[in-house]
Amino acid sequence: MPLSPLPENAGHANTWYAASARDRRIRPSLAEDLQCDVCVVGAGFTGVSAALALAERGFSVVILEAERIGFGASGRNGGQIVNGYSRDLATISARYGKDKAVRLGEMSLEGGAIIRERISRYAIDCDLREGGFFAAFSQKQMHEMEVHKRDWERYGHPGLEMVSRSEVGAYVQTDRYTGGMIDRLGGHIHPLNLVLGEARAFEQQNGRIFERSRVLQMDDGERPVVRTAAGSVTCEYVLICGNAYLAPQFPAISERVLPVSSQIIATEPLDPALAQSLLPADFCVEDANYVLDYFRRTADNRILYGGGIGYDGRDPHDIIEAIRPKMLKTFPQLTDARIDFAWGGNFALTLTRIPHVGRLSPRVYFSHGDSGHGVTTTHLLGRILGEAVAGHAERFDVWASLPNLPFPGGSRLRVPITQLGAWWYGLRDRFGI
Repeated sequence: MPLSPLPENAGHANTWYAASARDRRIRPSLAEDLQCDVCVVGAGFTGVSAALALAERGFSVVILEAERIGFGASGRNGGQIVNGYSRDLATISARYGKDKAVRLGEMSLEGGAIIRERISRYAIDCDLREGGFFAAFSQKQMHEMEVHKRDWERYGHPGLEMVSRSEVGAYVQTDRYTGGMIDRLGGHIHPLNLVLGEARAFEQQNGRIFERSRVLQMDDGERPVVRTAAGSVTCEYVLICGNAYLAPQFPAISERVLPVSSQIIATEPLDPALAQSLLPADFCVEDANYVLDYFRRTADNRILYGGGIGYDGRDPHDIIEAIRPKMLKTFPQLTDARIDFAWGGNFALTLTRIPHVGRLSPRVYFSHGDSGHGVTTTHLLGRILGEAVAGHAERFDVWASLPNLPFPGGSRLRVPITQLGAWWYGLRDRFGI
């Protein structure tokens, strides 16, 4: 039978992450009127990363979370440390100019470094494993990876190596791939345990987190006031970090992103020898298709396999039926493996596929729209939000200067138009064009 989270972990989706979380404490809901330097809305990677960075600088910080810490994408994603952004640096240079590409290139490895730094500093037990493999289905994709590798190396990334067809088996035991590329600065983690560990570190710095404290109203001004059903926080600055789960109280930013769903299954714990044979190097893997599959081993020898996409933000009726066939194409060895968990979650997609960062007012900052590269990018941008509040907004202003465009067709047509574009790129993947 599939496992389920224990009762004290109620409020999370029924994921393997929630069932294996090391910290199941439920923080109190806000039921008083507080004052602090900074109020952070959202206890996912962006919000907790920013709050921890500020607490380390000596700011008094309160986090308000509508559900539970890591309830959204931060506690449901594939757990892969993938460097860079959802658009490569060559595309960023062509769009925004070489100077912007250089600045973003300088920051592109920082998110992964922050994760490792915090794991070490705060002794966060989140199953860190080093190394990532990008799998190619065709020579065209191999050529694109070679171009990507050269471009990355110009920006100082030393950890990339091309992999031939004959070498694929050292990373993944399947006959699907033509070759690929490894990133020795990539890796994978238990994302919910990571964000819970960072939250605990924040609390050790005298930070306060209130769960089940949905923001209902914000009064902007010289001293903003953030209100929930039973309390309020008066502060100097507000950081809005809700991403795909952003409350509708902030339409100026929520209408610039599209919540998109992705789905994951987790097998039963496998015989360790079988699990190791499937992924000998214990690297995480993602393929090079536009609508990609991604997978890895877990610390208890499950195969965690993700794929699929829903541009309307909804999951398929039967996630196992949707994802298991993808897994079996890669690993027919798992035909008899039981599926213990199946879940979906939303990430925030921007039209440009570049994060949307900026100010709603001189006292209200936001960051969201990491577009599928959130594990690392949220940590980078959380730190940068902290820098901006502390009076060092140079890097924040680089991000805030990047144009963020509305989806064509507005709220009614953005989903079908995006689906049409995805269909076209999926067709290109299928036929190798």
